[in-house]
Amino acid sequence: QVQLVESGGGSVQAGNSLRLSCVVSGGISSNYAMGWIRQAPGKEREFVAAASKDGDSTWYADSVKDRFTISRENWNSVVYLQMNSLKPEDTAVYYCVGDRSEIAFSHYRGAYQPVKYQYDYWGRGTQVTVSS
Repeated sequence: QVQLVESGGGSVQAGNSLRLSCVVSGGISSNYAMGWIRQAPGKEREFVAAASKDGDSTWYADSVKDRFTISRENWNSVVYLQMNSLKPEDTAVYYCVGDRSEIAFSHYRGAYQPVKYQYDYWGRGTQVTVSS
C-alpha cells in the first residue's frame, strides 16, 4: 500500500519561504504523477502544482506560478514543493497526492477550478500559515 507523508509546514510571515517534503513509501514513486493540493478553511480543494512521473513536466496553478517550484527525486522517493514569496492567501493545509494518471493533474493547471478528482493516494496534510 502506497503511503505519502508530508513534512515542512509551519507558520511564517509574508514574503518568507517554506519547503514541503513528501516521502513516498510502499510503491515505486516513478509509477505515479505527484502533486500538491491545498485546502483553506471554508474553501474547496485547490490544485497547487504537480510533476509528471519522470519529473520532466510540471504544472502550476496561476496563483502560485513563479513563486512555487515542484521537484521530485524518484531515486529517493521524495517530492518537494519550494514555496517562496509566501502570501497570507497561501494559508491552507497542503496535501501530497499521487495518481497513475498525469492528465488528472495537468487538467487543473492554470486558472483556478476546484479539484473534484479523487486521486489514488493522499497524505494526511501539513499546515502552512502565512501572516501579514
